[in-house]
Amino acid sequence: MRRFHIALAVRDLDESIADYTRRLGSAPVAIVAGKYAMWRTEQLNFSINQLPERAGLLRHLGFEDAAASGFAVERDPNGIEWELFSPDAQDAKIVELYGPPKSGEAPDRASG
Repeated sequence: MRRFHIALAVRDLDESIADYTRRLGSAPVAIVAGKYAMWRTEQLNFSINQLPERAGLLRHLGFEDAAASGFAVERDPNGIEWELFSPDAQDAKIVELYGPPKSGEAPDRASG
């Protein structure tokens, strides 16, 4: 399965989790308190980072692809960062960058 990925910077993580949970119709599958949250729906892999100084700005785009090998990053001609990763590679990157998600569990891929 391949999902489009979008990552945004937000002012307040908790407020944004509540808002995007309502908008997406599902709860995040990974939360690192005060830092990060991620949703996996059938079509979308959506993440937010608490970065008040950059609130509302695009962080990067990409694709979650079960057939991808590892985690790759490149820039398009406009300077936009694009990532390509497998679900397992993203889960490992979340722990590497932000620490273990809520409850210390790996993100749950049951939603897609």
